Amino acid sequence: MAKSKAAEISIKADEEWRVESDLRTMIEAEAIKQDAKRYAKVQAMAKKRMMETAKVAGGTQD
Repeated sequence: MAKSKAAEISIKADEEWRVESDLRTMIEAEAIKQDAKRYAKVQAMAKKRMMETAKVAGGTQD
């Protein structure tokens, strides 16, 4: 019988807080993906930020 991946991974005490935070983030991401309106707003914000970043990276000015 093969061991599960979860059984093979050990979490050190000093990294437990980060793993807990990552877990909350992933749970929240799944909830956002399930909410079509919320996900559409996230996509719109991502596009806006991407365009803003492209302006900085490209050195263009308004």
